[in-house]
Amino acid sequence: MTKPELDKRDWIAGLEKGLAILEAFDDQHARMTPTQAAMRTGLTRTAARRYLLTLAHLGYVQTDGKLFNLTPRVLRMGWSYFESARLPRIVQPYLQQLSALIHESVYVSVLDDWDLVIIARNGSTRVMTTGFVLGARVPAALMSGGIAMLAYMDETAVRGWLDATEFKPFTPLTITNKERLYDKIRQARVDGYVAIEQQLQMGVRGVAVPMKNRHGEVIAALSANMPIGKETSEAALARVLQPLQETALSMLNVI
Repeated sequence: MTKPELDKRDWIAGLEKGLAILEAFDDQHARMTPTQAAMRTGLTRTAARRYLLTLAHLGYVQTDGKLFNLTPRVLRMGWSYFESARLPRIVQPYLQQLSALIHESVYVSVLDDWDLVIIARNGSTRVMTTGFVLGARVPAALMSGGIAMLAYMDETAVRGWLDATEFKPFTPLTITNKERLYDKIRQARVDGYVAIEQQLQMGVRGVAVPMKNRHGEVIAALSANMPIGKETSEAALARVLQPLQETALSMLNVI
């Protein structure tokens, strides 16, 4: 989450604004007029329209003359990461072994600002509806992997994010109280792992451990998702925690 310093002479404002236009589209704003895009990005209507028309010319958006929407071409940028990044390729064999051992879906995820992004995964043979696709992005506080990473961030930054964020419930059990969330994050650092239940989906349990590189820096999280079923929290933790920890440790010298 730490961004490198950039000399103002090297800053390309047009690129920033063009990316802001692309990022303005979401599930609540799947189609927008230039006026709506301008309101979401802080640009003038004229500037937003020019960027949208340029992106349409490049094939990243399409328009009916009034409304604009994204095209599948924007996926090229996301998949370029998976095709070029080193970490997803390195961890995949480890995930295959781990999933076969514990018979659950396992993930490697990283933080992007305050969201958790799935960058590698391997599914179990168990029939489940608890899986996440590559590139899935969820609020970090809702996932075991997110809490496992937040636990090793600067406490002041985490506290500031909690104070500035309104958390909405995804299930009746979603923790939205900021003090409880902060306690959960602090406890994850003390324990070295985190286990949460039914925060994003009912009937789903998640267990995660931090992944460190050879310098001791936390760079990702390794997690397992499983249906709760009849298995107790204690039994599930006893079954999957050690394999997760051992897998994270075995990757220490390769990441």
